[in-house]
Amino acid sequence: MESNSGIERFLTRWQHGRLLVLAAIGFVALATLGGPIATVVADDPAAVASADSADDEQQVLTKGYELERQRMWADAVQHYESALRRFPDSRVVYQRLLISRLRYDVHRRYTDHSFLASVRDLSTTQALDLYSETLANLQTHYVETVDWSRVLLHGTAALEVALDEERFINSNLPGVDRDAIEQFRLNVHRELRGRSTQTRFDLRAAVSFVANLAHERIGLSGTATSLEFLSGAISTLDPYTRLLSGSQLDEMFSNIEGNFVGLGVELKPADDHLQIVSVIPGGPADEAGVLAGERIVRVADAETNVVDPDFAADLLRGPENSVVSISVADTAGRRRDLQITRRRVDVPCVENVHLVDVTNRVGYFRLTNFQKTTRREVEQAVITLQGQGMRSLIMDLRGNPGGLLTAAVEVADRFLSDGAIVTTRGRNAKENFDYRAHRSGTWNFPLVVLIDGNSASASEIFAGAMSDRGRAVVVGSTSYGKGSVQGVFRMRSAKFGLCLTTAKFYSPSGRAISQNGVRPHAEVSDRHITGRPDDQGHIIGDDEDAVLQHGIAQLAGHGGNLVSSRPSR
Repeated sequence: MESNSGIERFLTRWQHGRLLVLAAIGFVALATLGGPIATVVADDPAAVASADSADDEQQVLTKGYELERQRMWADAVQHYESALRRFPDSRVVYQRLLISRLRYDVHRRYTDHSFLASVRDLSTTQALDLYSETLANLQTHYVETVDWSRVLLHGTAALEVALDEERFINSNLPGVDRDAIEQFRLNVHRELRGRSTQTRFDLRAAVSFVANLAHERIGLSGTATSLEFLSGAISTLDPYTRLLSGSQLDEMFSNIEGNFVGLGVELKPADDHLQIVSVIPGGPADEAGVLAGERIVRVADAETNVVDPDFAADLLRGPENSVVSISVADTAGRRRDLQITRRRVDVPCVENVHLVDVTNRVGYFRLTNFQKTTRREVEQAVITLQGQGMRSLIMDLRGNPGGLLTAAVEVADRFLSDGAIVTTRGRNAKENFDYRAHRSGTWNFPLVVLIDGNSASASEIFAGAMSDRGRAVVVGSTSYGKGSVQGVFRMRSAKFGLCLTTAKFYSPSGRAISQNGVRPHAEVSDRHITGRPDDQGHIIGDDEDAVLQHGIAQLAGHGGNLVSSRPSR
């Protein structure tokens, strides 16, 4: 689940000695996959296309097959993810999404320097220990009862897919006869027939068996084999459970804290460059003169039109106070070279604080995510607006993919004096919590909350609470519908993390957010987000934003006595 910006956001809370996370927008919940492994990895679009599908589903599949033929795996994943929302019972769409996801993940892992270092440095025994530790966490904490045969099935599928990817082969099997690799790939699932999958210990034994077999027959390291089984098993459990390499784990905690070491830019990968979506004021990039709307076309010795954009983005990372050489191009194509020193950057989550309607004293700010600093930043924004005479407020949560659960609850508590905010429920009773408002001195000014299809997780907790409790009018379009809680576990066996789904959350009315989202009281479709630069760096004005204008009208037309007319259903 990955946001377009490349800066991942997370909904998180501390509990039971570990970090619990409500992950950023990712894939929708998938149907259970059955059948033999050969069916899972049957990569012949013509065979799959013979399924009895409606015309519109067939058109969706045809477009997906074309993306697969072009090996545009990120686009294929997004396409099939969207298709599965339309055709949730389609086995064919699910299988294509699974395969595209596995292929995309191979590319992602093998452009991650931290993961590559683990493949190089870990022994087979250490990798198997990591696999065992992960399975133990699944058994204890996963939101659903784990089907061990399915875990092994998907791990095997991941290895088969990896053995068909050039990036994996070039990294792990240079010079090995391709026919030998292909023969092993096509037969690996047969080697596992008849092996027990009753317990997680059976799975470790099965993976150890395949690791030894792969090393004997094609010279593949046991570490690479074990990590593929691990990655495939984890990434296909549900849309939000995933394995985190050491660098991804560090980045996650940096995002949670609201700061990171880097250049201070928000990026959107494109085919041949890294698009600069925004530049953090006062950060290294800002001080170097980098502007939103410009493009990064070189990082160190890597030209972005030659290397994978994710690889180029990874090169931007580095230790604090180290220097990175980049080239940026403006909208006219003019290119310039820059040397920028990486340093720790504080990432604000509240943007564009101003009176959006001076006559009616309507305040406005955009909340980009929920992190540890969110409550303090929101309080400061309200103080600033009240100093300007604010009588009512619009909170813009459009495009907000999530953040800390505690932050969502804390901000909701500022608007509610008592009653329910959100409820979490998991397979393990320790995951069951009822979060309630209890703060005295809450804000009672009229409130409008703006949401859209990219408002997820913490955004949905806040918007759902405001809607269900009648505290605000929600304007925009139905939110994403991401309603599960993830726990982030630091692995002891190696520097990896496990982002694991442990519970689901529900709005105060008891309504499941997952796949339903929060429905606005006033449905208004508009893709603009005020004060947010587009890909060319142009800022959308308040008067161009239909959703915002509707929110202003809601507040201006109620004389300061605005309450929502109905709860979200």
